[in-house]
Amino acid sequence: MTDAAAGFGVNTYSYIFGGSAADTVARLADQGYGGVELMFFPGHLWPAELDAASLRGLRNLCEARLRLVSVNMPNVDMNIAAAAEEMRAYTLDLLVQFVRCAGELGAGGIIVGPGKPNPLFPMPRDRMVSHFYRALDRLAPLARQVGTKLLIENMPFAFLPDAESLMNIVDGYGDDSIRVIYDVANAHFIGESPVEGLQRVCDRVSLVHFSDTTRQSYKHDPLGCGDVPLAGIADVMKEIGCTELPMLEVISHTPDADIADSCRRLQQAGFGANA
Repeated sequence: MTDAAAGFGVNTYSYIFGGSAADTVARLADQGYGGVELMFFPGHLWPAELDAASLRGLRNLCEARLRLVSVNMPNVDMNIAAAAEEMRAYTLDLLVQFVRCAGELGAGGIIVGPGKPNPLFPMPRDRMVSHFYRALDRLAPLARQVGTKLLIENMPFAFLPDAESLMNIVDGYGDDSIRVIYDVANAHFIGESPVEGLQRVCDRVSLVHFSDTTRQSYKHDPLGCGDVPLAGIADVMKEIGCTELPMLEVISHTPDADIADSCRRLQQAGFGANA
């Protein structure tokens, strides 16, 4: 699997309960992957638990063994577009810590969710956009200062779940440094064609997440467990110039085997160095 693995990156979601980020980087490097996306999670990677020496050690490890493509966070737990000012402030304070940490680790980007509406009685859209923009006012200059990029993600539970609305709002903010990370499983779950979605985000996309789901039950399963259509995605990524490694964001209790199998399936669909 080593040759195939080099053409892919791995998100550490499946490993957050099993060890530190440093342990996981070493584990994935041993398996031959080409990049990693570290999840912020207490006990795995959490700013309050890391001193300067720990951050330097993790950065050195990534630079020596496995390139740190991006960092991510438990967006379900946080909401920068919440109705309550206290929740927005708490989320933004955490995000500031995460962005600073991303810079100290040398991460290429940090993934940010645009915020979540109340599913029963959502706040007016213009108000959510205003909260989102105010968060960007603080986060975007900080990201530039510390040498990383904000990557805004299409998320089914966010108030900008599809490619069209996400691009309209991000473009409307007017900052070319803000990029998009496109998740094919998230797109498929809401009924969006990943090929068409990627074409819509082509001007800003820097990273693409892969996992599997159905449209009936939201998952980030190993590929082959759902019905996400992979056909055509490799071609469109080449057409739009998205050259970053495909990132496996697979959630599994047996991640080593399941992520390796997912990479093989991506290879069969036209991805990777040996495709």
